[in-house]
Amino acid sequence: MVRGGGKATATDGKGPARSRERFLQGEAVEAGVRVPIWHSWQRCRALGLSPDQPGLPFLQDFEHDSRIVRAAVPVLDRLQSWFAGTRMNISLADANGTVLLRRFGEPSLARTLPAFQRVPGFVFAEQYAGTNGIGLALAERQLVQVYGAEHFAERSQGNACRAVPVRDPISGRIEGVLCLGYPRGVEDPALATVIRRAAHAVERRLLGQSSERERALLRAYLDTRAETAALPHHSVGVGDLGPGIRPGDQAILREKAAQLISRAQRAAVRVVLSDGREVTLVSRPMTTPTGVEGFVTEAVLPGPVPYEPLLIAWPAEEPRLALAPTGFARATAGSATAAEAAVTRVQATSVVLTVPPSTAVPVAATGPAPVPAPVPAAPGPPSLPAATGPVPLRAGTRGAGTMAVEPGGGTGAAVGGRPDAPTPAGPPARGLVLVGEPHVGRYALAARRRLELLSDASTRVGTTLDVRRTAEELAETAVPRLADHVTIDLPEAVLRGEEAADPFSDLYRTVVHGIADDCPFYPVGKRVDYGPATPQLRCLTSGQAVLEPDLRAAMGWLAHDPQHTDALLSHVRSLVAVPLVARGVILGVAAFYRGQHSAPFDDDDRSLLQELAGRAALSVDNARRYTRERTMVLALQRSLLPQGLPDQDAVEVAHRYLPAESDVGGDWYDVIPLSGTRVGLLVGDVVGHGMLSAATMGRLRTAARSFAELDFSPDEVLTHLDNLVGRLDREAPATGEAGIIGATCLYAVYDPTTQQCSMARAGHPPPALVLPDGTVCFPDLPAGPPLGLGGLPFEAVDVDLPEDSRLVLYTDGLIEGRNRDVDVVLGRLRDTLAHPGRTPEEICETVLDTVAPVHPDDDIALLVARTRALAPDRIATWDLPADPSLVSEVRSSALRRLADWGLEETAFAAELVLSELVTNAIRHGSGPVRVRLLHDRTLICEVSDHSNTAPHLRRAATTDEGGRGLFLVAQLTRSWGTRYLREGKVIWAECALGAA
Repeated sequence: MVRGGGKATATDGKGPARSRERFLQGEAVEAGVRVPIWHSWQRCRALGLSPDQPGLPFLQDFEHDSRIVRAAVPVLDRLQSWFAGTRMNISLADANGTVLLRRFGEPSLARTLPAFQRVPGFVFAEQYAGTNGIGLALAERQLVQVYGAEHFAERSQGNACRAVPVRDPISGRIEGVLCLGYPRGVEDPALATVIRRAAHAVERRLLGQSSERERALLRAYLDTRAETAALPHHSVGVGDLGPGIRPGDQAILREKAAQLISRAQRAAVRVVLSDGREVTLVSRPMTTPTGVEGFVTEAVLPGPVPYEPLLIAWPAEEPRLALAPTGFARATAGSATAAEAAVTRVQATSVVLTVPPSTAVPVAATGPAPVPAPVPAAPGPPSLPAATGPVPLRAGTRGAGTMAVEPGGGTGAAVGGRPDAPTPAGPPARGLVLVGEPHVGRYALAARRRLELLSDASTRVGTTLDVRRTAEELAETAVPRLADHVTIDLPEAVLRGEEAADPFSDLYRTVVHGIADDCPFYPVGKRVDYGPATPQLRCLTSGQAVLEPDLRAAMGWLAHDPQHTDALLSHVRSLVAVPLVARGVILGVAAFYRGQHSAPFDDDDRSLLQELAGRAALSVDNARRYTRERTMVLALQRSLLPQGLPDQDAVEVAHRYLPAESDVGGDWYDVIPLSGTRVGLLVGDVVGHGMLSAATMGRLRTAARSFAELDFSPDEVLTHLDNLVGRLDREAPATGEAGIIGATCLYAVYDPTTQQCSMARAGHPPPALVLPDGTVCFPDLPAGPPLGLGGLPFEAVDVDLPEDSRLVLYTDGLIEGRNRDVDVVLGRLRDTLAHPGRTPEEICETVLDTVAPVHPDDDIALLVARTRALAPDRIATWDLPADPSLVSEVRSSALRRLADWGLEETAFAAELVLSELVTNAIRHGSGPVRVRLLHDRTLICEVSDHSNTAPHLRRAATTDEGGRGLFLVAQLTRSWGTRYLREGKVIWAECALGAA
């Protein structure tokens, strides 16, 4: 097995196998594994790959006739001939790891291998196949070897391979990977030289596919440098300005060099890198003997060359190859010039910054160097001669095919850049950056900027699901890089999340954005009516962008609104109108303007704006669809919440519901009038968001109200709700819906006659209690499990609430959040509530302004109740033993109290009701009887005893002697019912005031 030092050793693979097993078991094994393999194993673990995962992705539509395939076919054919009769597996993959070509030394080998090892199309990228030769070569960007158990997948344990990236010599970009696979027991150190030479041969053929004009400019530059070889200078690679150069600095240098070439003039620009170092880029003209005119950009490092190393050291296993410009000559003219021959034997070169081939050619910068002895060629197949063309061996920058240059061609130190390092006398270091033609550079630079604009738009447009904000992001992306002013008009229905019924006329100005605010466009919110000949309506009708390069000649635009267009012409000169269409829905129109001092739009700009608007329209449509869905859910949510407050005098109530910004949840509240002037206060929260949560909330609120009106205690109401949620959760899979996780709830019952409040909660935040003096506390209620878990009891607690107290009930969206500390928020809520005298409405407003998050992640339901007390003079109570003779005394006492209250008109009905209820309690109940009259909005008659049996209304037959008393009570009262106590029950009936 070939180790890092480059020596070949025999091994049976047990060492890697043991290390791999320990790694898979989570043990530390990095000391026994080569660094690239260790890093690859770690990446495989982070990706969640399994050593025995079944298969690899397979692509059928890969490009079978790509540049690299055309360049590699003859080379792979020669390799197949060289390895004839052996079990060698030869593969070529693209830069994504997809195998493009397969060759076998022994044809029968293909029949014995798995499909993924014998046919093209399988993807061997590391994220799919784990540690393997192709994936590791792409990750390490250099020659690699993977042996036996170093493979991550179990299926590859018996194999070994060597792989090397294949780069485009012009751009330095990795175009593919060449891989030699063989059985684990067959290992030859010479394979490294063979695969390296084969890769160089493919790269030379890729170079032969490049532009003749580019190669001519490259030869002219090399000729010039050869003629001035006696001048003292140091040649360096700008891409090698230190091992820590940042990708952002590389991009800046590439951009500046391309700009200098596109300007077609002698110029210089100083570039300050992010670490403070300075590089001067200088451009000068260059003309080939055949008349091709171009420009060259070089980099100059100011001052003498320090002692510290500038260039990355070459690995010991990689021999230094010479740049042979004769490779260019042979590829183009068939002969070598004297200047080319002068630099043929230079051992090290530097291709520095790179851009696409259509822009400029990154080439070699050479300096005067002593000619050393030739590097002896390593053994290899005769059919693969030593590389003689410019071959990128090591990348000084990631993604750029660079080769290192050392001053004087030696192997010593070069430039580093430490300010305090001793500096010898010497000239500035300089090196070639780009060679290219100005007009080609301008087109390529513009194309690159447009691609950058589209790429930027993909990240800047659509960051929110708000229609208006998405339209604003489109305008902000285009100004000032592509236009000076942008207006966007959308139908009002689109802003609401709907489809416009008439998108050609129902347009409103939604966005106005530009480099200045003085351009007299229609303001935001104004309805815009476009004539049939205007560019905006034409583009909506045709579905294609409309270009008006000179608005002074655009008759349709001028005739639309002459007075307004005259004012605009002093600010704008050119227009592109683009329809916003996505998924067949017309969403609006965007108009891009350029001012008087900008170049007019052209066809390329029109195409770019069409593409930009098309991408933005998808984001607008996504926001529209989201708005529609959210509006529907919110409408359902609000329809299921109380539409008004019930009539009752026990508490003064105010409430708020605030939906989450991202999605609507299942929060609810309710105020429920109960018997005996009591009132029930309820808040709850269904876990989750969306339509299902809102629908579930409606079901729970309805059920909770029904249970409360049956006069169940708070703990019993929660028990019934818990059973209901459990049933809904069990029924959901049968209907194909997602299961309900659960809900939380808090239920409180306040009695103004006793000024006591009974409360119970199911996993819900405790309420806040504000006493009349401003003291704030959070009652310590038993938490109880959330609804739906089942099996655990709920416990109710009685709390004294003096008159004019405030009870604040809320859901967790008020106090919880991603970056909020609940204790801190509760402290803020305590401080906000500690102000006596505020009304419930004022408390709601203050709490939402000071405590609620600015951008809530969850719904917020808030219910504030100020307690009242029923005056003692409106309550009459009589306790009497179970003696039928006392019924008449109770009737007389009740009539006198009704007369004191001024309810003589109600006396007849109340007398009959009391007589029937008291008689039933004495006959069918047990223990002493209590009679109570409450004068509130109605007259309430209550009779309680110690029995748990409840009367039932039934239809009496004509022959029955009894059974008509409750029927009479039901006819004389508005409502009646039974309320159970801890001991006994209460039969109550409400009589309307003034009833006779």
